[in-house]
Amino acid sequence: MDVNGKKAVVFGGTSGIGLATSRKLAEKGARVVAISRDPSKATGLPAGVEVKACDVRDEAAMAALLKGEAPYDILVSAATGGDRALGPFLQMDMAGFKGSFDKLWGYANVVRYGAEHLAEGGSITLVSGAPAKNCRPGQIALSSVGGAVEAFARAIAREIAPVGKRMNVVSPGTIDTPMVGLEGEERTAFYAKATGSNLIPRAGTAEEVADGLIFVIENDFVTGTTVEIDGGWILS
Repeated sequence: MDVNGKKAVVFGGTSGIGLATSRKLAEKGARVVAISRDPSKATGLPAGVEVKACDVRDEAAMAALLKGEAPYDILVSAATGGDRALGPFLQMDMAGFKGSFDKLWGYANVVRYGAEHLAEGGSITLVSGAPAKNCRPGQIALSSVGGAVEAFARAIAREIAPVGKRMNVVSPGTIDTPMVGLEGEERTAFYAKATGSNLIPRAGTAEEVADGLIFVIENDFVTGTTVEIDGGWILS
């Protein structure tokens, strides 16, 4: 796919990995609509990127927004959907564990109401996470959700293949994004500890992950797969 002149809808497109993806698509000449729960916080987007508000968990609002943006060629979701529960499962608050799956429900809404308006030859890309394949202590919720996202994408890729559409997942490891609210030495120490056992012992950047999204969007011979951008997390 030559993304120049194509229309892209990016959920979570105003922060972190989604923001980096919105930027790269715009730089390549795509017409980008970046979706955020709170567009007032959007900064750093190139001129010409349109920003709209929507919560991926709101089924009716999602259906209306995606119909209104149709048709488009590129559909991306990096939206987390809500909070993520951490800690040992046998001590976990079950409401928190269930709430972690808001990411999956948000993705399901994106695909259910977005795929039908995707142009022939179009691409859908979701973001999971390295715990899906290598769950570290306290990450059972992240692992469960990520595994579900990857299985979901493989199944949907089969459904949309007959109409010439593709679907993939990009799975990041520890990435330096605004989701981590720490600052200064505390932030540096957090990332050093989190990545110390990785084959590449540093945090990745949102831009490095976005490069993975651009790859699966542009490569017409890739579908139903997960691309790991994780610094060697799953081998550590």
